[in-house]
Amino acid sequence: QLAVVVDDAAQEVTEVVRGADLLDSTARQILLQQALGLAVPCYWHLPLLLDAPGHKLSKSLASLPVDSTRPVPVLRALWQLLGQAPAALDGADERDALLHTAQR
Repeated sequence: QLAVVVDDAAQEVTEVVRGADLLDSTARQILLQQALGLAVPCYWHLPLLLDAPGHKLSKSLASLPVDSTRPVPVLRALWQLLGQAPAALDGADERDALLHTAQR
């Protein structure tokens, strides 16, 4: 937990979007951040994506990579896959607009 907290602080991470399976580690990370006087990022925990047999999709299991050069279309596609694509995302072309929509 400490390594994650220190790494996030060093990279000035402000938002953490991750699977619901990591929800239980969030409280420990926040306590460490506060104890070390570090900024606490906003956390979002999304439902896990599962393959046809019901196994968690993971990069270690030969899942397709995410195109980091096109974050907005990737986020839109992921939210649609999760069934959480609000209509307001249709007009969001920039990262900040997309994050603002997600925070509402």
